[in-house]
Amino acid sequence: MLHQSQIPERDQRLALYAGIFDVDGVLLASPHEQAWRDALAGYADPAGFTTAVYQAEVAGKPRLDGARAALKAMGVSEFDGEAPAYAEAKQARLEALIRDGAVKAFPDALRFVQAVHDLGWPLAVASSSKNANAMMRPIRLRSGLSLLDVFSVNVCGRDLEHGKPAPELFLLAASELHIAPVHCFVAEDAPAGIEAAKAAHMAGLGVARLGDADLLRAVKADLVVGSLDDVAMRDLAVGRLCRTRA
Repeated sequence: MLHQSQIPERDQRLALYAGIFDVDGVLLASPHEQAWRDALAGYADPAGFTTAVYQAEVAGKPRLDGARAALKAMGVSEFDGEAPAYAEAKQARLEALIRDGAVKAFPDALRFVQAVHDLGWPLAVASSSKNANAMMRPIRLRSGLSLLDVFSVNVCGRDLEHGKPAPELFLLAASELHIAPVHCFVAEDAPAGIEAAKAAHMAGLGVARLGDADLLRAVKADLVVGSLDDVAMRDLAVGRLCRTRA
């Protein structure tokens, strides 16, 4: 178990020793994007709702904010008025997809979470989605722990005044971990999530599973990887966020 006293003296002021994880796109391949696309029928052509649009405009945001952003991006003129109904249609479609077994865990994410847990680090899970807990509960780590239960703090689906890219969700997670934000990294796949992490003065670990590394670098992610297997655990164990060396 890593203790702060084990971190080299020169690194202690800014060293990392706590992790905060987003869910959709980081831990789980969830059907959020598909649900947003499917629910667009009647508002706009669903074919125009590409993965690039989802990642740039919708991913990581609270449901109503995501609905507004999606409709606006798709050219719907009355996007504010239409957003509540669209958000509800998306939620109904998402619940149906979850019931149909459309949620899968990323194997690299399970390995990474287990490895960080094995360091003895405090971990939090922080997603805007109110569906995150139900999706994580059936997933098991190598240790036998539920993915949901491995996190000592869970702030998923909390009703907050400001969603991402505001830092409120991640600051709440750090507060409940009793760790200063500067000692936390946030694993995120969405630009809005990285922006939130940086606004909270946390390290941003960008997970570019969809060929969108440039979007994550553009919002100042500290490290961008295509797989969480690419994070160097030896460096992380002493508080540094680095890529594995070839």
